[in-house]
Amino acid sequence: MAADLNRVTLVGRLTRDPELRHTSGGDGVCSMRLAVSSRARDENGQWGDKSNYFDVTVFGRQAENAANYLGKGRRIGVDGRLSWREWTAQDGAKRQTVEVIANDIFFLDSRGEGGGDSGGGASSQGWSAPAGTDLPVNTSDMSSPVSDDDIPF
Repeated sequence: MAADLNRVTLVGRLTRDPELRHTSGGDGVCSMRLAVSSRARDENGQWGDKSNYFDVTVFGRQAENAANYLGKGRRIGVDGRLSWREWTAQDGAKRQTVEVIANDIFFLDSRGEGGGDSGGGASSQGWSAPAGTDLPVNTSDMSSPVSDDDIPF
């Protein structure tokens, strides 16, 4: 029997500032809402943008970084998995939701782009971080130009 796969990759913009909480053990938990737009035809056959909205949760060090450096309007990439949960509301009604549990968050625009003034991110020359932070930095595969021999097809 083949293994199941639960993986999602999204690129979009934050619809509000991230909200940071902490577990009783002190670990960070950050909640965000992501708008992902695509082009679609409306009922009149005209092309327009259609947005889908996703609740995203990230844990640990990345939660702290997201809360410190991201803000409403920032463009991010998310790699993670879908998680479904159900609960009973105070009025006794059953509620359910599907959210994205992020394994990795990628800052896709630079400081000042998107909305607000908060945020670190990626420069045009590879991943970078604001001075004095310990955000992940990876410019190793962006230092040399890509040739036709590098493309596998």
